[in-house]
Amino acid sequence: MPSLQDQFDEAMFEFSTGHCDAAIERLRAILAQDPAYFDAQLSLGGAYFARGDYAAAIAEGHKAEQLKPHDQWVHTNLSRAYMKAGDKTAAEHHALQARVASWRGNMAPPAAPPPDGAGLEMAKPKATTPKVPEKFPDMPWKKNKS
Repeated sequence: MPSLQDQFDEAMFEFSTGHCDAAIERLRAILAQDPAYFDAQLSLGGAYFARGDYAAAIAEGHKAEQLKPHDQWVHTNLSRAYMKAGDKTAAEHHALQARVASWRGNMAPPAAPPPDGAGLEMAKPKATTPKVPEKFPDMPWKKNKS
């Protein structure tokens, strides 16, 4: 029996070739084996959205939200589905949640720079002094004032 990842890949191939119903069947089979498979749950909502079944897309999107409440893609997909379903208030709410989720990211402070001499250094330009010519050439654009 193929692994869940292989089954998911096959479902995504079906989806990418425009066979939404086949993708939905495969994604449902994956979720029957592992209800906590987040990527399959999220993709199932996307497949329903592509098919035009916005109510089902919203229902599946909320199931994905239960698995990962602060995921940016969950809220983005829910916002799109609510907008197509005509619920602008809910769409705006989930759009805001998607924006907040993108800001959350990695809240750890940036790493301290390595101590001097421990990392790579930029090449330093050679210090050269340009030669100044002894006699400057004539400048024909200047008029003689004699």
